[in-house]
Amino acid sequence: MSDRLAIWWNGRVAGFLRLDSHGDMEFAYAPDWLRDANAPALSFSLPKRVESFGRRECQAFFGGMLPEEGQRSAIAKVLGVSAGNEFRLLEQLGGEIAGALMLLPEGRSPPLPVSGLPDSLDDERLLQLLQRLPLRPMLAGEGGLRLSLAGAQSKLPVLLVDGDIALPAPGQPTSHILKPPIARFEQTTENEYYCMSLARAIGLDVASVMMRRVGDRVFLLIERYDRVRDADGQLVRLHQEDFAQALGIPSQRKYASEGGPTFKDSFALLRRAATRPARDLLKLADAAIFNLIIGNADAHAKNFSLLHVGGTIRLAPLYDLLSTAAYPDLSARLAMKIAKKATLEEIEPRHWDRFAADVNIGAPYLRRRVRQLCETILAQVDASDSRLNGMLPDGESFDRFADLIGSRAGHLLAKAG
Repeated sequence: MSDRLAIWWNGRVAGFLRLDSHGDMEFAYAPDWLRDANAPALSFSLPKRVESFGRRECQAFFGGMLPEEGQRSAIAKVLGVSAGNEFRLLEQLGGEIAGALMLLPEGRSPPLPVSGLPDSLDDERLLQLLQRLPLRPMLAGEGGLRLSLAGAQSKLPVLLVDGDIALPAPGQPTSHILKPPIARFEQTTENEYYCMSLARAIGLDVASVMMRRVGDRVFLLIERYDRVRDADGQLVRLHQEDFAQALGIPSQRKYASEGGPTFKDSFALLRRAATRPARDLLKLADAAIFNLIIGNADAHAKNFSLLHVGGTIRLAPLYDLLSTAAYPDLSARLAMKIAKKATLEEIEPRHWDRFAADVNIGAPYLRRRVRQLCETILAQVDASDSRLNGMLPDGESFDRFADLIGSRAGHLLAKAG
């Protein structure tokens, strides 16, 4: 075990994460990184400076790279470390994470690029993988894999090779995220696929998603927007940080009701961070309206991200779109309120004016956009020749989600006048 981890970004050491004399995490930028005016900060919550960042300052960013809740507890148990020991978890899992960074024990260099393609998983091995994931999230400790993704839901970074799923070699970038259904709720895979496809059908910027079956199992394959292919066809990592990381809010406080970011905070972040904020502010407003319509009450700060592309920063494509309203056991209260209102039923036309004032965008535009999105969604949900229908796989039933979302869109449109 090492007490110092090097933070690699595109073949260079950007800084070091270490344990101080009290056993707490501490981060400092590498001197060469600080001297390079073109080298960016790792996060808006970690601006470039000579002084190191204590645990309270850096925990939101680095801890935010790790799985949460039951996923983290299960991984910690497998690895034989405490679920609260984020440094040791990052030491074990930090080889392939969200964004461009790679965390390695000091003195170790990133693995050399892998020649050739990994073997794809046949149906039997894929079924075995799906069975293992609940007991060993991220396949922690298996075969030299060091994988991590934030979130409380089961998922796994994988490679898609000629349409087939493969596990990466150690240090190899992955192209997709495999996401099994949530065991305690019915049809979450179909639910998320429908919501993601609906968002794409109405023109929102959303991560590409496929629905797959193997045996009696169904799962999602989500294309990673933080990975692109270069001119040689090799996968390249792009840097990203979610809104909670960028605002210095730990994952356990991601909900606004627990002191986490609000929409007002999120819009302000985009104004400060985005290269073209005017465009991204409207995209975030669309996301707020869309999540309200589909009934996604769990759209918190870790479900929105900043993406670094070619020296620019923009709002990342939308992801984790799920109609939580389809499950009566889940809270109907929005993770981020709209004009202090937490449910669709509470929202009246005047609340869009208050919301516009809160986030500093034009009220006439926002009211018009609410009506447009409701009407567009109703057209996609109801029309047999809609673009959405062409995206849905044959033999699958999405009627319950279409009916629910159509009803919510109709309700909001009727109120909008």
